[in-house]
Parts: sequence; structure tokens; C-alpha cells
Amino acid sequence: TLLRAVAGLTPVASGRVYIGGNDVTYLPPDRRKISMLFQDLALFPHLNVFENVAFGLRLRHLPEEEVRKRVVWALELVRLDPAQFMSRRVHQLSGGQQQRVALARALVVEPEVLLLDEPFSHIDLDIKSRLLEELKILHNKLGFTLIYVTHDRFEAVEIGDKVALMKAGEIVQVGKPVELYKRPKNRFVAEFFGEANIIPASLLGAGRGGYAVVRPEDVVIGNNPTYKFRGQVIDVTFLWHYLKVEIQSNGHIFKAYVDLETPISVGDVVDFGFDAKDVYFVEE
Repeated sequence: TLLRAVAGLTPVASGRVYIGGNDVTYLPPDRRKISMLFQDLALFPHLNVFENVAFGLRLRHLPEEEVRKRVVWALELVRLDPAQFMSRRVHQLSGGQQQRVALARALVVEPEVLLLDEPFSHIDLDIKSRLLEELKILHNKLGFTLIYVTHDRFEAVEIGDKVALMKAGEIVQVGKPVELYKRPKNRFVAEFFGEANIIPASLLGAGRGGYAVVRPEDVVIGNNPTYKFRGQVIDVTFLWHYLKVEIQSNGHIFKAYVDLETPISVGDVVDFGFDAKDVYFVEE
């Protein structure tokens, strides 16, 4: 609904829509300089790659020479060789190639705003990662505003300069990814943005109940942290770059990320804790 409102496809019940400082709330979609890329891509199976990419340009009645020039430019932007791909039909393309064609069609009209609704949800992880990286490069190169809707926090962090986290149709918190990760507004944000140790707590003198949030990478085993505990290791999981250790202590299970070389096993009794600077309080 939010993307459709920005694009002018859904009437705005309240508030205003601004693009480039201009109020476009009541401007028709075709005058907003916006492109959209949906989850289903909406490529035309009866048209070849050239005609799919050229579709928006033909609606603008551009000269044929200009159409060809811009289609070639757009295909090269998304790393598809025009000579090799322009004459191909949609069914002759892989999933990743179809994504690139759809992206080229969105970019060829040189939008001021590009709206994407989970465009990479149906492709494998490696291709998705490459496309996200290339999309960010294109964004920096061309300078358009990019609004990217996703349910995947890893995508949001990878591509977003600023993240707006929504729940039940309302924005809960807006900020840089690191701000939502390290300084969540509430428990929902803390849990959505990654694993966290969430401990019932209250602020002394304030009389407010809530939770102390500590990220696993801030939990240290041994050393001399500000807050110290003792517990028993109940699980150790290998996660490529680190070990995830779960420790049971005082009725709680704490998670810690430690170096791969850390000598630790299930059943070990360990001292662990965290520093005051790494604790963040959130309300109910």
C-alpha cells in the first residue's frame, strides 16, 4: 500500500507525498517520474528482451534511434550483453537474467524514484546477493531514490542507507541500520534485527519496566566485564566466522558469539558477562 501510494496508484487518505521537494500527492502516476519493480516482474512473454526494455520508452513516443540507444545503455548497466540478449524471449532467460531485464526496463526511463517490492524473493541466495550489490552500485552511480520493501532484515541492512521498520501498517522506528541494531526502540525492533539477549529489567528510580538488550557479540566469556555471571554451556554451534555459545544461568539462556579458536564445550562451567556500555534498555 505504501509503494502504491508513493506511485500514485492508491489515493492518500492523509499526509502528503513529496518527490524531489515537490508535492506530487495528487499528480497522476505517469507524471511522477517513478519506476516500479514487482515480485512477479511482469515481463511480457510475447516480446523479446529489446521490446520489454523499450516498452516505457515507446509509451513516451521517443524516436527509434533514441529508443535503441537507451535500451543498449540499460542492458549494459545491468551487465547483459545487448548483442547477445536483445533478441531473446523471456522463456529463454534464467531467473537471474529475467531479474536483470526487469531492472533494465525500470531504469531505462531514468526515474527519479525506483520502487521495489521484494523483487529478489524467488531467486537463490548467491544470485540475490550479487543483484543487491549491483543494485547498490547503480543507485550510487545514477543517484535515484530507492525504496525497497522486504521482509528480510539481511536485505534491508545490505542495501539500505536508512531503514523504516513497520509493524501492522505503522512505522515503528526509522534510522540507519546500525541504529536499529544497537539502539532499538522496543523489544520488537531488537528481536527483528538479529539475535539478542533480552533480560527483564527496570530503570532504577524511574519505576519503568522493560528489558535490557545485549547483542551476543557483546557477551564475553572470561575477562573482566562490568556485569559478571556464571553458567553452564548447553550448546555450541559453528557459524562459519564464529561459534555461537548458549549458556544457562539463573534461569536464563544467554547467547554469545566467540572466536572459532575459543576452547569451549557443552557442559563447561564458565564465567561470562558484558560491559555497561553494551546494554540498552527498551520499554515493554
